[in-house]
Amino acid sequence: MASSRRTRVLLATNEPWGTYHAAPLLAEAARRGWELVQLVPDRSVILPTDPVKVATLDDVPPADLLVVNGASDWPADCAAALRRKMPLVASSLAYLQPKEAPRAHEFRSRLELVSAASPAESDVFAAYLGWKRRVRMVGSPQTDTLPRYQPQTDRVLVLTSVTHPDPTGGAAPGTQLLLDAAAKLEAAGKHIVVGLHPREDRKLWERYEISPVPSVQASATAECAVGIPGTVFPIVAAVGVPLVGCVDPALQVPDYILDVCSSTIDSPDEAIEAIESARPASRGDVFAAVGPIGGSARRLYSAWNTTITCSLAQAA
Repeated sequence: MASSRRTRVLLATNEPWGTYHAAPLLAEAARRGWELVQLVPDRSVILPTDPVKVATLDDVPPADLLVVNGASDWPADCAAALRRKMPLVASSLAYLQPKEAPRAHEFRSRLELVSAASPAESDVFAAYLGWKRRVRMVGSPQTDTLPRYQPQTDRVLVLTSVTHPDPTGGAAPGTQLLLDAAAKLEAAGKHIVVGLHPREDRKLWERYEISPVPSVQASATAECAVGIPGTVFPIVAAVGVPLVGCVDPALQVPDYILDVCSSTIDSPDEAIEAIESARPASRGDVFAAVGPIGGSARRLYSAWNTTITCSLAQAA
């Protein structure tokens, strides 16, 4: 590590331009005086107002650690390009499938640390990477600043996924089911507020109130939430919000995400009863999905720091 600069961590994600994965990590980087930089293929879709600093492989700055959150083409390409530059770790920041990724073998032997939020996510991430050693459980940084739960009667938060795939990432099935369920709930007198996934098509939901704040923050006033199960579900469950999952037959998500749902539906006609009878997830299911709550970003950065320190000691 250069003494003339701050500790710098590079991040490469399965969603190459998905800086929303890095955003929850910025506060702890600032607290430590570190710099977190996300690697992107180019800057074509990065907004000038994005708080996450980015770099391409053509202008990658000197750094102390490369973190990948998966083993799709982009993080695998970054790991290959920077193989002799710095130590490599894998930290889960979004849900994956418990099936070994085709390119995980390319860099698995170089991993000096593998971390995940929770017991269930650790098992999935290990299977995804083909990793047979310990996975460090650190919790989810998104749970470090959970809002206080103050539900408002008949207020329902609709949690979207992504309807149309784009170069940043794929999509999840179930949008029409969720749209139809929202219409049924509105007709029954529910106040619908939509928590948009960062890559969702806003036009699909403009007939409803769209939350101006992120979904986790918006969930604090929802009596219940309904949506396509995804990464945000366990975080919303940790707030204390009852969840109903809209599950298309083609949807593939790990069991621990479905386990935080009070129930799942596959028909919009089931939405009203499911919302009315919804109950918060159990403490056990929440812990299995998100791990320890509070101090998660510190634990993650401490694990990264140990890796950097050990790497420097070995190089000395």
